[in-house]
Amino acid sequence: MARWAVELYEFDIHYEPKGPIKGQIYADFVVELCSAATHQEGADFKWVLSVDGSLNQQGSEAGVILEGSDGLLIEQALHFAFKASNNQAEYEALIAGMLLAKEMGARRLLAKSDSLLVTRQVTGEYQAKDPQMVAYLEYVQALKESFDVFELVDVIREQNARADLLAKFASLGKGAGRGR
Repeated sequence: MARWAVELYEFDIHYEPKGPIKGQIYADFVVELCSAATHQEGADFKWVLSVDGSLNQQGSEAGVILEGSDGLLIEQALHFAFKASNNQAEYEALIAGMLLAKEMGARRLLAKSDSLLVTRQVTGEYQAKDPQMVAYLEYVQALKESFDVFELVDVIREQNARADLLAKFASLGKGAGRGR
């Protein structure tokens, strides 16, 4: 028992430790965000997801930005603990963003990527032939079922600058951790 707790005991005040609350604070925060998002979802409500994956000398990383119409903004910089090609990193970013949107209760999701290959594979305009790309594509197609409306559009690199910056930030070792 801590010294000050003994002193409080003299005045008939009993100290009871609460235990770790860090996890509870995070859980409460997520519940609060989810309930606020669910409450505001109307017929036209859309979440917007911007993703970018990249490969450089430090490894593979991704930037994920999820925006709600109520001003909610969640940004993640992910550094992958495995070697991935640029296209694999793009898929990893998209999957991480879709999982985040699903966790936040999004039902209508507009996703933006500057990867023409990934975008066209997901929309069915291009075929995926490489076995790893096929596996990524199948996983994204399965995740799409989590949303009432899902749309993936390709944007020019300049329109995806924030997600690109987050991916570069992850390569500095200050990212939020490993993806998936």
